[in-house]
Amino acid sequence: AKNFTGLDGIFTPVEETIDSFEQLVTGELDDLPEQAFLNVGGADDARAKAAELRKSAGE
Repeated sequence: AKNFTGLDGIFTPVEETIDSFEQLVTGELDDLPEQAFLNVGGADDARAKAAELRKSAGE
């Protein structure tokens, strides 16, 4: 991944991937901005990135 993005890759276990996908399709992550999903692992990572984005935007 680093060759293409400049960022280290993230290993996400299958169980976490499935859980995160379920949260995504059931709408549990609808409050997160689209940018929060870019280059992250699971749902918890997306939530953390969303918090960082909100903080940097001054919300």
